[in-house]
Amino acid sequence: MMDVIPAKDSSILEVCEKDGMVFVRSQEGTLRIIPQKGGIVRVSFSSDGSFAKEQGSEYSDFTGSIDFKVDQSGNELSISTKEGTVHIDKETSAVSFWDQNGRELVSERNEHPRDLERISLYRTINADKALVEEIVTPDGVKKKVKAAEREEYGSAYKTRTYFNFSEDELLIGFGQGEKGEWNLRKSTYYVHQSNRKIAIPMMVSSRNYGLLYSTGSLLMFSENEREAFVQTEADFYLDYYVLFGESLFDVVKNYRRLTGKAAMLPMWAYGYIQSKERYVSQKDILDTAGEFRKRNIGVDCMVLDWMSWEDNKWGQKSFDTSRFPDPKGMTDKLHEMGIRFMMSIWPNMAQGTENNAEFKENELLLPGTDIYNAFSDEGRNLYWSQVERALYPAGVDAWWCDSSEPITPEWEHRIEPADSDKYYEYKNDSANIMPFEKANEFGKYHAQAIWEGQRKCSLEKRVVNLTRSGWAGSQKYGTILWSGDISASWDTLKDQVRSGLQFAASGMPYWTMDTGAFFVKRGIQWFWDGDYKDGIDEAYKKLYVRWLEYAAFLPVFRAHGTDIEREPWAFGDSGDAYYEAICSTIRNRYKLLPYLYSVGAGVHFDDGMLIRPLMFDFNADEKALSVSDQFMLGDSLMVCPMIEDADQRNVYLPKGCDWYEFNLSDIYDNGKDIENLPCRRFEGGQTIEYTCGLDNIPVFVKVGSIIPVKKPLAGSEYMKDEDIDVLVYPECDAEFSLYEDAGDGYGYESGEFSITRLIWNDKEKAFSYETSGDDRFFKPGFRPYVLR
Repeated sequence: MMDVIPAKDSSILEVCEKDGMVFVRSQEGTLRIIPQKGGIVRVSFSSDGSFAKEQGSEYSDFTGSIDFKVDQSGNELSISTKEGTVHIDKETSAVSFWDQNGRELVSERNEHPRDLERISLYRTINADKALVEEIVTPDGVKKKVKAAEREEYGSAYKTRTYFNFSEDELLIGFGQGEKGEWNLRKSTYYVHQSNRKIAIPMMVSSRNYGLLYSTGSLLMFSENEREAFVQTEADFYLDYYVLFGESLFDVVKNYRRLTGKAAMLPMWAYGYIQSKERYVSQKDILDTAGEFRKRNIGVDCMVLDWMSWEDNKWGQKSFDTSRFPDPKGMTDKLHEMGIRFMMSIWPNMAQGTENNAEFKENELLLPGTDIYNAFSDEGRNLYWSQVERALYPAGVDAWWCDSSEPITPEWEHRIEPADSDKYYEYKNDSANIMPFEKANEFGKYHAQAIWEGQRKCSLEKRVVNLTRSGWAGSQKYGTILWSGDISASWDTLKDQVRSGLQFAASGMPYWTMDTGAFFVKRGIQWFWDGDYKDGIDEAYKKLYVRWLEYAAFLPVFRAHGTDIEREPWAFGDSGDAYYEAICSTIRNRYKLLPYLYSVGAGVHFDDGMLIRPLMFDFNADEKALSVSDQFMLGDSLMVCPMIEDADQRNVYLPKGCDWYEFNLSDIYDNGKDIENLPCRRFEGGQTIEYTCGLDNIPVFVKVGSIIPVKKPLAGSEYMKDEDIDVLVYPECDAEFSLYEDAGDGYGYESGEFSITRLIWNDKEKAFSYETSGDDRFFKPGFRPYVLR
């Protein structure tokens, strides 16, 4: 008969303060509370009283940055700062968090608030003798360790924190889901990497706080009628941060303070990026670029998908000289046309390639695989060295780091696994080849290799890394995340709107997707499930146009996919309604470049956000909290994608301000005078039915806004010297910070930029501006247009 082990007492035995931290000891273990300036509280619990330094070591440490007072009177221990208060129940050691206004934000469950279970950490050894299966995947032939000798290299804990959430609060985040996940309440959500899923260890609440875990392992959020908890699979102790402030923007700022400032994208990255699976040769790429210029359609980047290499050399960093006889000549010609070049590179390199052999010789492959070890400094340095030797001299401007999970066991099935099966398969497969405590972090370390490597070579080009997986901190490495290989349907389009906002709410700034979906037709596997077996027919054209119009208001604007061509002329020609709508959408994107680039600068300098759910800007509007198919782009524009096969939709106009209709198609095009544009005004706090034609989607601008725009040309390079027009939406004072710099390079890190405050005084009906910074980048001559 098994002995029953009684639970340890969790009542407080001892409290001490040391170096800006409060330690609370019970029989169960030691609770550590670290108040930090700006709205951050770090909560840690260790069963043995030790706190390994590696846990959370990549996050900034603001310990000792704020004064606090400890009070042990009554039934609670309280730790108070001018920003908020932490209460700890003396009987159970449960923690609750209150803001400076005395409002409770969130609390741990009072009875038995947390659990830790010790686990052993194992690694695969003698990988050459492991049982390995080769699997053909959409990301090349990959090796999967089926059985291997393992050794224990340490121990960790599975941790679980039980929370009490308010009945009416909304919880979103933990990265980007693949099924349009939104409010996580009353659900189980698995936080792991996959082809169509991006894991980030933070969620936010409509009550203006966030929970950020310092883990690198897999997570699980679960809530049912009995309990709600967050579980991590492998940590050295339980460790999370409560982030709070006056708004959810403060929560995101605190996330960036801890995990790193987002790098700035170059100006060209806000233009249109043309991609597909795939351009097969140097001639193919140049001919396509030439056609864009011939048709005067804006484009800033051409993309080479997989197989730049010779046949059967998957992942080799090289150009097949039969198809790419002069890569440097190709990029030179693209640059003469004002077009950049992005190419895909992979973490897995097929056996028999020179790249693979070099990694194997240096013992820098993950055990039993052809994937390089991005967790090691030596592995990252060698990876970039191969890029630098073979690709960077060819004039490559940006990298597409595909398959950066880098395992996708869910895609080995013909039938889609359940969400729980996907989680446990990833958990098992990653544990065979990666440090288990870092199983969600490969993509971040892979991005670090590109960032550090390119910056050592040159600071003239900003790092641009389109990648499929990331983690807390990826934003500081110049990453743009995309949503993976999605399939074409109206339901998927609707889900993508939510996915992008879920990702943004997790603190990450740069997101995009395969416009029109990667898979258009239907295949055998569960994931190849597009609705359009005939490819580009009338039904798909409608979907594609609506998808592109939504994509034009995302941080990065990009077309990509398989099954069909993706160039604008694949959908028609001059005079065709679909073709004209596509061209108009691309022109509209370029008109907004001054606005987008300035909002993007705020992402870096002010830890701001490009896109976000309405709950960020209109947190006091109960109806706005639940809206998941509209979003803000910057402080002024509300975008309402057409997510159904119809020409009208309901739009909710949040209360607190009035709204102007914003139709970019009326600006500059068709010889129209900006001053006399039709501009309907709507009262906030109502739902309207909005009808629009094929060439635009509903977009609204807040009363009291300034939107800088430019005349659209063939690309951002051509628009540098164009004057900026200023659209003023009056009835109250307005300001906008216009950011200007060289458009590329890292001069912005040392002050090489100008900021111009564009000012509208509504009482005096007067426009003015004030500039500061490096006047080399300031171009006077703004033309204000007051819309009415």
